[in-house]
Amino acid sequence: MKNTKTFKNPILSGFYPDPSICRVGEDYYMVTSSFVYFPGLPVFHSRDLVHWEQIGHAIHRPEQLDYKNCETSLGLWAPAIRYHEGTFYVINTFVSEGREARRDNYIVTAKDPAGPWSDPIFIQGADGIDSSLFFDDDGRIWYAGNFICEEPLYEGHHGIYLNELEPETFQFKGKRSIIWDGSKTRSKWIEAPHIYKKDGWYYLLVAEGGTFTNHSVMMARCRSIDGDYEICPRNPIVSHRHVSLMSEIAVVGHADIVQTQKGEWWMVLLGIRPYKGFHFNLGRETFLVPFHWEEDGWPLLDSENGLVNSTERVPDLEEVIYPLPIPCDNFESSALSLLWNTIHPCKEPFFSLDARKGFLRLFLKKEVLHSICTPAFIGRRQQHKVFQALTAMEFEPCNTLQGEGEEAGIAAVQDDRFHYALVKTRLNNSNLLRLYQTESGIRTLLDEIELEEDGRIYLSIQGSETDYRFYYGFQETERRPIGKPVKGSLLSSNTNEGFTGTYIGMYASSNGKETTNYADYDWFLYYGED
Repeated sequence: MKNTKTFKNPILSGFYPDPSICRVGEDYYMVTSSFVYFPGLPVFHSRDLVHWEQIGHAIHRPEQLDYKNCETSLGLWAPAIRYHEGTFYVINTFVSEGREARRDNYIVTAKDPAGPWSDPIFIQGADGIDSSLFFDDDGRIWYAGNFICEEPLYEGHHGIYLNELEPETFQFKGKRSIIWDGSKTRSKWIEAPHIYKKDGWYYLLVAEGGTFTNHSVMMARCRSIDGDYEICPRNPIVSHRHVSLMSEIAVVGHADIVQTQKGEWWMVLLGIRPYKGFHFNLGRETFLVPFHWEEDGWPLLDSENGLVNSTERVPDLEEVIYPLPIPCDNFESSALSLLWNTIHPCKEPFFSLDARKGFLRLFLKKEVLHSICTPAFIGRRQQHKVFQALTAMEFEPCNTLQGEGEEAGIAAVQDDRFHYALVKTRLNNSNLLRLYQTESGIRTLLDEIELEEDGRIYLSIQGSETDYRFYYGFQETERRPIGKPVKGSLLSSNTNEGFTGTYIGMYASSNGKETTNYADYDWFLYYGED
C-alpha cells in the first residue's frame, strides 16, 4: 500500500540545479551545480529523501580552482556524486573562457562528504560536459560524458561517450566508445549521462532538448556497458514540454535516480516554478518524483498524472526532520553559514567576522558588481517568490566631489549584467542613498535621496512575482520607500539567458579607488513565502 502522507516540491528551493544523488546504507547524499559562486558544489544529506541539510561544499578552498574571468553562468556545471568502497567521488565540468570554449572535467574525493575534499584531478582528453562515473561489479571504473559531433547533422547534434579510467590516476585507458549518437533519435543537446546496472542491464539516463522549454529525461539500455544501446520506446520518460509553460512546474529534466534500502525507486531532477510572463527568478530548483519499473524493463513515473507535481507521496522511509535555517544571521559564529556565497573565490579575504564581534565587516574593493570579477559581495539564494530581506548597516563613506565614490548597501543580483543595488554613498559632503539598476551591463541611477541622519541605517528589499521594492529606515521597524517598484523580470533567468538564480546580499565598493574603508553589518534577515 502506498504512503498517503505527502511532501511539497521542490525539495531544494531556489537556485539548486542539476541534482545528483547517491545512497550509502540508510543515508542519502546530493550535490548540485553552483556555477561561479563560491564555495561551490553544495553537498546535502538526508535520511528520508524529503528533508535535506547542507553539510558542506565539494569546492571549498580558493586554490582548488581558478575562476578568473568566469562570467556568472560559467564555472561549475552539473556535478555527479558517487560512493565506492569508503570514498565519495564528485566529478564535475569546469567551464571557463566562454560556454563553448574551455571545458575541463575533474574529480575530487573525500572520506567524509562534509569535507574536506581533495584537490581536483583533471582527466586529460575528457571533452564535453556533465560527466559521470560508474563503478562496475568487476572493479572497473567508467567515465560517461557528452560530446559535440565534429560534423553535426543538425543544431544540437550531440552524443554520449564512454571511456574506462585508470583506478589510481583517473585517466583514460583504452578507446572511447560512442554509446548514444543523438542522430539515432534526432535528439538535441544530449547531456548529463548517468549509468546504472539492474537485472543484467546497463541503463543510461540522459537529459535532452536543452535546458529550456523542451527539456526532458531519456533512457537507453544495453547488456554490455560499451555496446549498442537500445533506446526506450517511451522516451522521453519525463518531460513537461507538452504542458503549458505557465503550469505550476515547468522545464523539468537533468535527472539522477536512486533505490532506497526498502526497494523503492526515486528520481531527483531540476525544474522551475514560473512567474507571470514565464519568468523564473529563483532559477532551476531540485524536485523529487517516484517511479517504478514496468514488466518490459523500462521505468515509468509513479505519480498519478505522470508529471512532476508540487505535492507528492512521501517515500517509505522514516521521517527525519532537520532544524530549519534561522531566518536572521547575527554573524556571531566564527565562520560564515553554509548558505552564504561570494562571486568567485576570494583568495584575499574581503570580509571579517572577528574585526568587530557580532558584525560582518565588508572591506570595500575596487571591483564593482557590473563587471566580471570578484566584488565585495556576500549573498544568499532567493528561495521564495514572495520574500523580504533586511539588514542593519553602519558605514561612513569618504567624500567624493563628483561621480561615483565609496558605496555600500544591499543588492539583488542575477549576474554582472542584470541587478539592483541600494547603496549609501557621500557626494559633496552629503550622505546619499542611491538606488541603481543595471540592465544589459548599463548602470542607471533610478533614485537618490539625501540622508538626514548619520549612523546606522536599515536597508531592505521586498520581492513579489512582478516587482521588487526597496526601503530604508533609521529604526529597525521603519520602512521608507525609495524609488518606484522595479520590474522583477530583470532578475529572471530568461532575461540574462543564464543558468543561475537571483542572489540577495551585502555589497561594498570603492568604484576603482584605493581605500581601507569598510561597512559593518550587524545582521541580515531573510524570510519568504510561496
